[in-house]
Amino acid sequence: MADDIVQDDEEMTPGYKPPAEKTLSEIVSADQDDESLKKYKESLLGNAISNVVVVDQSNPNRVIVKSLALVVDGRPDMTIDLSKDLDNVKKQVVTIKDGIQYRIRINFFVQREIVTGLKFVQKISRHGVKVLKTSNMVGSYAPKTEIQSYTTPVEEMPSGMLARGTYNVKSLFTDDDNNEHLKWEWTFELKKDW
Repeated sequence: MADDIVQDDEEMTPGYKPPAEKTLSEIVSADQDDESLKKYKESLLGNAISNVVVVDQSNPNRVIVKSLALVVDGRPDMTIDLSKDLDNVKKQVVTIKDGIQYRIRINFFVQREIVTGLKFVQKISRHGVKVLKTSNMVGSYAPKTEIQSYTTPVEEMPSGMLARGTYNVKSLFTDDDNNEHLKWEWTFELKKDW
């Protein structure tokens, strides 16, 4: 179960009840007599209809998060590899220029079953005090052998001398069923320049 990162998410979507979890075979076999719905499912699910898609046999998870990238126009993406030791990710400090406009892109694989209601949640704190919490509805994804990605809407870093300093981020990739696909921590330092 997700911890305090998602506790107050319910206030962001009052009255929302996630659909009951269904397997891929249950979804495919439903409504077999509706030809247009059958074609629609085939267009969405591709070869997942006839084959179980497994990207990494040793990984039992349905979602395999590979990386997080800070996307800033005019600059190369700053990428954090999330497929390696997350303790090392926590120790690294990413330098970010204050006042920039940015987006965050998450790259991931979905295998074995459809995943519904993916959410990307971040809790940002400074000196132990929560500064900002964001929750982005990523959507539902079918299993594919290709990497899939989600990019957040444009946001702006705080600016000015008082905003500069070190920030700790707790990130979580979860879904409607409260499956914790990946939880990690990372740190960035807001500076006047790169």
